[in-house]
Amino acid sequence: MDLPHVWLWTMLLAFVLTWMIFHFNNQRKKKSMLKLAEAATEEIREGVADIIIVGAGVGGSALAYALAKDGRRVHVIERDMREPERIMGEVMQPGGRFMLAKLGLQDCLEGIDAQKLTGLAVYKDGKEGVLPFPVENNTFPYEPSARSFHNGRLVQRLRQRASSLPNVHMEEGTVKSLIEEKGVIKGVIYKNTTACQETTAFAPLTVVCDGCYSNLRRSLVDSSEEVHTYMVGYIARNSQLYDPKSLHLILSRPMVCIMYQISSDEVRCIAEIPADSVPSMANGEMSTFLKESMAPQIPIQLREIFIKGINDGASMKVVPTKSMSATLSEKKGVIVLGDAFNMRHPLIASGMMVVLSDVLILRHLLKPLENLANVTQVSQVIKNFNDIRKPMSATVNTLGDAFSQVLVASKDEAKEAMRQGCYDYLCSGGFRTSGLMALLGGMNPRPLSLILHIFGITFTSIGHLLSPFPTPLRIWHSLRLFVSTIKMLGHHMKVEGARQMLYPESTPMYHRRYMAATALQLNDDVSY
Repeated sequence: MDLPHVWLWTMLLAFVLTWMIFHFNNQRKKKSMLKLAEAATEEIREGVADIIIVGAGVGGSALAYALAKDGRRVHVIERDMREPERIMGEVMQPGGRFMLAKLGLQDCLEGIDAQKLTGLAVYKDGKEGVLPFPVENNTFPYEPSARSFHNGRLVQRLRQRASSLPNVHMEEGTVKSLIEEKGVIKGVIYKNTTACQETTAFAPLTVVCDGCYSNLRRSLVDSSEEVHTYMVGYIARNSQLYDPKSLHLILSRPMVCIMYQISSDEVRCIAEIPADSVPSMANGEMSTFLKESMAPQIPIQLREIFIKGINDGASMKVVPTKSMSATLSEKKGVIVLGDAFNMRHPLIASGMMVVLSDVLILRHLLKPLENLANVTQVSQVIKNFNDIRKPMSATVNTLGDAFSQVLVASKDEAKEAMRQGCYDYLCSGGFRTSGLMALLGGMNPRPLSLILHIFGITFTSIGHLLSPFPTPLRIWHSLRLFVSTIKMLGHHMKVEGARQMLYPESTPMYHRRYMAATALQLNDDVSY
């Protein structure tokens, strides 16, 4: 064999040997990395929680219970484990009760003196309309009534249910900050109330659910909350409404008043006040304002109870009404939930319904994931979650915003016509009343249906403006009113997504998966 052939075969043999050595080394490295990953996963399973939840309100406690039932190890950190005292979150709509039942927590409404609400009573200028939740020809698979109660009592029941599970560790502490590494949230730094010392907690996934005053939200999302008005609320004790099964909405001036039975012998009274003219609580201006300006507008059958609470020196709380659109965090390993994620005007009392719907969706999406440390899979879950929640959240957000704008008294002829048109539409009966009440109660969360009803209210209002005959000024006011409706809906389509609000396929999917009845979950006790 001549020299060139020897050289060729030597080069070929060297190449084959080099490739084999490289291949075997690469395989060995892969096996080594796989063993390390498995060891890390095993270490997470043995020594660290699967999920950290910051906040043990309605959403945080319900999520802890739901995920723990699926076998997750959950660490809940709550700033204050005492029973909270709030004037919001005291009404759970039928849709919220249904979500609670789907999570297996419907019994948390028992034993807290919750009151059954069968509808809404609306008052305007001496007239009254009663709007029941739809019963006949209704596809809602649950007993169609709401519940009113002390918010703190429900929160404590939910905390107890979550804490009763062996894989839930719930403790009192204040979360100072999130632990972040290269854009991924690894855990939290918090101060334990009992030990009075700062410590750390790690988990593959962190859920921030610490309410409307969240101190962590700003480090995760770039969304600003907007304060519209203030609500002042107090309780009239040893009292019972003449119609205790209705939530009473008074279209007073300049803003609405609300009254409902919060327990068997207590009535919650709430008045909405413009943000720029809140009377002082310290020098008695608030009591004087309520007695002299608001009480005369309260229907006679409700007025005595409204004044009684003030005269008895009931403790008053003033809270801002906030709205904030939902914005996903670009950081990995974290989910924001509840009022820390999305807020709307509390007039329609549907915040708890939205967060329970979110909990149900999130539980369903996380259930197939074996390893929550896979940030790619969890990020995809969060994106899917944001789309799937739209039928419920977009309906409630838009309805709350629309009502908060329409029901404010005004000297503007167009706005006042819209206010009157809304009252007439609500009280007209038939499909108008039943359709709006189904939307309000979360029994039919369909954004497109809500848009049609909003246009129905707008055209009813335009009819008021143009009667008894159209004039140039009335036509001008009608155009202004129509344009304001378009702007309001356009804003929500931009925020919520036009596809999510208008595309008909997303809503039926939500109804099939999250609002479908199951034999196990619909053992509804309609007696309480």
